[in-house]
Amino acid sequence: MFVFVCAGCGARVTTLLSEVPLPAHAHQQFGNGLQLPVLMEPGTFAVDPEPWGPPWRTWEEIDPDEAAARGIYAPVPVLSDAPPGAIVIAPGDTRGTVLAPERRGGGYCCGLDGADGPNMACEVCGLLVATRIDDCSLWQTVWLAPDAVRRLPVDDATPLSWAELMAEGEGTPPFAPITTWGSRLGSNRWWSWNPQWEAAVGQALAHLLVASEGLRVTVPDGLTSEVLQRALDTLLPAGPPVRRADLAGPGLPTPDAGADILLVPVHPRTGETWAPDRATSAYPVPLPFGVWLWLVFPEPDLPVPASGSLPYGVLRDDLPMQRPRHLFRADPRAFQHTLARLPAVRTPWLREILDNLTQHGRAGLF
Repeated sequence: MFVFVCAGCGARVTTLLSEVPLPAHAHQQFGNGLQLPVLMEPGTFAVDPEPWGPPWRTWEEIDPDEAAARGIYAPVPVLSDAPPGAIVIAPGDTRGTVLAPERRGGGYCCGLDGADGPNMACEVCGLLVATRIDDCSLWQTVWLAPDAVRRLPVDDATPLSWAELMAEGEGTPPFAPITTWGSRLGSNRWWSWNPQWEAAVGQALAHLLVASEGLRVTVPDGLTSEVLQRALDTLLPAGPPVRRADLAGPGLPTPDAGADILLVPVHPRTGETWAPDRATSAYPVPLPFGVWLWLVFPEPDLPVPASGSLPYGVLRDDLPMQRPRHLFRADPRAFQHTLARLPAVRTPWLREILDNLTQHGRAGLF
């Protein structure tokens, strides 16, 4: 575990934290005017290996060779020239910092958007050390500036094994209640596909297209098919030959040797992608552990007690999960971000998919 301190004076600016992988939805913007929760679990942090935040450059300002050197092989809207390695934490895990009101950002709507860069200063020396983001349709975060803080080790905790993780892990529900910004609890609230699922599937869809090698791909029936098959059938040619994708991971039988693609979990603490014991040529498609767990072992929704009724005078304080009214759509930014960073995107048919992303969005895929 670690604690982060100000690079200027050494004062502590976070509580004790353990490192986890960067969530697939870390930079997601979901809907318009919606209230999203905190991105990171309390007591955790993640590091973005790529630059993020101002100053920005448009794709037209970037030489393709420079982009390729940064691992980006197809056009993206903008690229950041900020230092890589920003650290994201939950706002409640900050210590010894104060907001700098004059750095609130110029494009904000309902809160802080971080458009002007760091807006939190060390309480002791005044060095700008972090960026608080809590605007509508953005996940609530604090991003520590990599050149303004230092990481100090405190102890070395042993991560959970896959077996321990399966025993303790919790799935990420595919549906979530969404609230508009500033509304009272219970008003202007509806059930939607979980934004975390939209980002995770956008990321997985990019890998599936690469793994397809331009052939039709089938995925398991049920929820997996519901969130993936429609897009795969639209973006890939119909008919044989077909490549088969299966769910694989801890707690499941050894993957079938006939599977061409494996949908596998990523360890939520170490970032390790699960791999089968025996060698396989199947392409591994990573999924966040909570999403993968729900696909493999979906939890039943019990909107009423299994037997009988609630005792007199007892009211439910939880919302029974409801299905959204619209078909699933993958997050276009997560899809674009992932596919543009896979070298295979240089092939003409994949590049065409990326170039026509807006049209695919209008067709309801994204």
